[in-house]
Amino acid sequence: MSFLKEHPEWIISSFVKNSNFKFKKKKILNILPQALIDDAVKSISSWENYKTTPLIKLNKLRKKLSLKEIYYKDESKRFHLKSFKALGGAYAVKKISGKNKITVSTATAGNHGKSVAWGAKRLGIKCVIFVSEHVSEYRAKSIRKLGAKVIRVKGDYNNSLKECIKQSKKNNWKIVQDVSWKNYEYIPKLIMAGYCIMIKEIFIQNKKKSFSHVFLQAGVGGMAAAVIAGFARYFKKIPKIIIVEPDKAESVLKSIRNNKSVKFKISQESIMGGMSCGEVSQVPWKILKSSVNFCVSISDYMVKSVIFSMAKKDFSDVKIEGGECATPGIIALKSICFNKDIKKKIGINKNSKILLFGCEGATDAKMYNKIMKK
Repeated sequence: MSFLKEHPEWIISSFVKNSNFKFKKKKILNILPQALIDDAVKSISSWENYKTTPLIKLNKLRKKLSLKEIYYKDESKRFHLKSFKALGGAYAVKKISGKNKITVSTATAGNHGKSVAWGAKRLGIKCVIFVSEHVSEYRAKSIRKLGAKVIRVKGDYNNSLKECIKQSKKNNWKIVQDVSWKNYEYIPKLIMAGYCIMIKEIFIQNKKKSFSHVFLQAGVGGMAAAVIAGFARYFKKIPKIIIVEPDKAESVLKSIRNNKSVKFKISQESIMGGMSCGEVSQVPWKILKSSVNFCVSISDYMVKSVIFSMAKKDFSDVKIEGGECATPGIIALKSICFNKDIKKKIGINKNSKILLFGCEGATDAKMYNKIMKK
């Protein structure tokens, strides 16, 4: 029986091996300095209500796929914001504001904006958030609840970013963006440094033992590059790194394939909205271009099914609350394991120890509840 007949739903849309792979810890930590990472970890770990998020064993999925270990970093438990994004934006707001009563601004697909708004609320400063027409009203409302002003912009994420830059210059607002561009790199680096605390936690949780493979979601690439920098900072053994993207937004994959940052227009939005980006951010690209082993892309087809399965304990002994962008690692891993050719090329076998990132919980409760009712 053919693969497609056996597993028609678990498909890798695109696969690329990075011909320019050359992992250099020193180079990575020159781009995202160790001192910046250490300061972020020290600062965030001192915040009120800070707790290490769970590292869950997906023992049922491990058994089904005949692998040695599968771990899932559950960021649905990150403060009350239910996303790893809570770490970066809020930390950057704190670093740049000092004791000044500034107004901060950003463009967002949802989770980053919540982090910036929360950071501003903690410091009692004003905040303006720009969202595109594709961002759900539930997400916009959750940002408003944190005291921020929300401005909706016609078009996609890039339109909201352009409007944010325009109005911020006009009103002298301080932009706290997780995307870098020419002469705008320090704040995105602060945000990435904030994300690195996840790796410090994993280093401790897994008793300093590394993994064979790490699957990383990518939108503009900030989280993926930050995790790579975190591994460079804390781990001696570096695992194989696989980037996972929606097949409607293959920004890292296309850039790796062409050996240069590629920009393109998103023709159709993915359900994985936080990853629906048409360009890799400049700072992450400096890390990703030579530190990633493989890139894969997946369709939206299995996203809702995986969200449902996580909640119903199909993959582990505990219920996992996962949003749309929490699913790519599981979808990609399972699809690769059902594709003998790609599985062999990546080197996944019975001895593999896999790390996945559940980067968000039900950050859009309305959508989540709708999925769970089906």
